[in-house]
Amino acid sequence: MFFGWLKQYMPRSLYGRAALILIVPIIGLQLVVSIIFIQRHFEDVTTQMTRSMALELRLVLSEYEQDGVSASATPLEIELAAGELIEERQRWYDFSGFVVRRELLEALETVAAVDMPDGRTLRVGIATERGPVVLSFNRLRVSASNPHQLLVYMLLGGILMTMIAYIYLRNQLRPIKRLARAAAAFGRGQVIEYRPSGAVEVRAAGHAFLDMRNRIERQIEQRTLMLSGVSHDLRTPLTRMKLGLALLEDEDREPLERDVTEMQRLVDEFLSFAKGAAEGEAESTDPFVFIREIVEDCARAGQDVSLGKMDGEGDGTVNLRRIGIRRAVENLVGNAVRYGNRAVVSVALTERALRIRVEDDGPGIAARDREEALRPFARLDAARNQNKGSGVGLGLSIAMDVARAHGGMLRLGESTELGGLRADIVIGR
Repeated sequence: MFFGWLKQYMPRSLYGRAALILIVPIIGLQLVVSIIFIQRHFEDVTTQMTRSMALELRLVLSEYEQDGVSASATPLEIELAAGELIEERQRWYDFSGFVVRRELLEALETVAAVDMPDGRTLRVGIATERGPVVLSFNRLRVSASNPHQLLVYMLLGGILMTMIAYIYLRNQLRPIKRLARAAAAFGRGQVIEYRPSGAVEVRAAGHAFLDMRNRIERQIEQRTLMLSGVSHDLRTPLTRMKLGLALLEDEDREPLERDVTEMQRLVDEFLSFAKGAAEGEAESTDPFVFIREIVEDCARAGQDVSLGKMDGEGDGTVNLRRIGIRRAVENLVGNAVRYGNRAVVSVALTERALRIRVEDDGPGIAARDREEALRPFARLDAARNQNKGSGVGLGLSIAMDVARAHGGMLRLGESTELGGLRADIVIGR
């Protein structure tokens, strides 16, 4: 686009852009009015007054040259002093002074100097046949009085209108910010109270968001009930199969018991997936203590897992759903020890984000297959160690759902220390 280069200079926030939309027209209007005012008031009016004054000066000079009278005051309120030499002085911000000087030099050919030391007196040095003279008169006779008043009124009026418009604009933007907070919270798996308000368009967007949130909640509830019901119903026949297998001989029973145990494990993982990532309420948690507890529990369960580097800044607490985070970390650790020999869990906490990292020494996952590995029920057994058994393909997807429920993400990479897979749960603070 032609104005594409302007994007880098535009404010990023809605308040900043709204303020820019508000301020630019006001400043533009002030500039236009100021230019017109200066041109009409300073230049045109000053030009007319100076030309009229020049005629009076001509009259005084003609009388002086004829009669040779040097009067200290004339009927025209012009003081005349003979035999003086003056220097030109003018203040740098005296814009009307430039117009006065220009007009006097054009109207009176014998003007030698125009002295404007202040806003009260103006002195004109003129060479005559009787010698140099100085004509002094009130500056207001060639310049409009209080020329700054309109500019001051414009400035004060502009500031007042900007403040009023800002208050009104803030009230209009507040419902949009509330809607954004409600949408962001729902993206992290939190449901906060929200009532549509504001303009008609904002209310329509708010009602659409509420309808969407209700539909998503119903779909999640239906999915959870369906999977939970199916998985729960499977437990009964599995239990009967276990009881029936207990009556068989050992050589016939062991292969079937392994199949039943595998089916039981699949049912448990289905139930874990069905519970979703939003189980429990978010609470302030010290991630270092919490992850240490999870690692210790996994180690007591017989998994070769250890704690890695723990880096932290700030207050050291984050709002976490403890059940979901525990399930995600345990799944990542289970995958790590299943496809490798050992796992290392580390935590890093900064002012902006929490990172929970699980690394293993297994074969890892190729970069081209990482996106596929995050999908539910995806199993990349060809790229992983088959000697440790195969999973259902829900471990990484559960961890990803948990990260997303906290407003974060799950990133897969290659471990630089162990050489296997590196899984990072990154959650913003």
